[in-house]
Amino acid sequence: MESARTRDWRPGWPCPVEQVWGTFKRGAADPTYRVQDGRHWRALNTPQGVATLAIRPLDPRGVIAAEAWGPGAECALAATPTMLGAEDDPSGFRPLHPLVADLYRRRPHWRLARTASVWDALVPVVIEQKVTGQEATFGIRALLARHGQPAPGPGADLGLRAFPTPEVVRQIPSWEWLALHIDPARSRTLVGAARVAATLERVLPADPASADARLRSLPGVGIWTSAEVRARALGDADAVSFGDYNIARDIGWALLGEPLDDAGLAEVLEPYRPHRLRVQRLVGMARIAPPRRGPRLAPRTHLP
Repeated sequence: MESARTRDWRPGWPCPVEQVWGTFKRGAADPTYRVQDGRHWRALNTPQGVATLAIRPLDPRGVIAAEAWGPGAECALAATPTMLGAEDDPSGFRPLHPLVADLYRRRPHWRLARTASVWDALVPVVIEQKVTGQEATFGIRALLARHGQPAPGPGADLGLRAFPTPEVVRQIPSWEWLALHIDPARSRTLVGAARVAATLERVLPADPASADARLRSLPGVGIWTSAEVRARALGDADAVSFGDYNIARDIGWALLGEPLDDAGLAEVLEPYRPHRLRVQRLVGMARIAPPRRGPRLAPRTHLP
């Protein structure tokens, strides 16, 4: 087995790895993310290739120890501070509502993380478009199982897999997408994005101010998908997920005691600009939602 590349990093604040990376984990059995023996393991894509990254949270010296394997190991280690929120600046955030202030007080060291590549943010977000959480989880895990990259080094023994590269995604036939429970609308969006993935990796981090327009120029990418990708890939603190089935309802219930639509959500969050995503994430992490009075949305049954 290849030897690990290592890096010790001393963050300038008490970086809580589990809180910062919590939004990237999709369920307890996420094939891209595992927590074992006190370390956080991730399989990820980088500009230099696939990597396994293992992070041990702050030790008594205030150091985070990172190990990485694979062709993208050096890139993953170099990106570790950014991936853990080092470039996020919450200093201008003012929690105006008492509940928001309380939620923020409970997580004073939480930061907005970033992915090591735009592609790793985009793939799962597109699969999550306009479907139930159950359908999205099945599609993500099926894609990883059939076409994902085995994690290098000890990540393979943990069963970790990284998302398939854009080159692999372009080669997946239409009938295979259906077997993955990913319908033609979402598969077309993924294949179209795969054709310009290299451009997205170069352009979006270099010009975050224009990232929304660039993403929404892609067929199948709308306001919700753009916001979700920018939040994860760029740490955009103002990327509100308008168009989401739950977010406007949950934030309205948390702050006003009644569900909202997107127009109402925009009005409520306007005073928090340019930190509106922080309110969305704080409410989401607290799992605040109106009581359910009916059945959940049923998964569709017309796919194989």
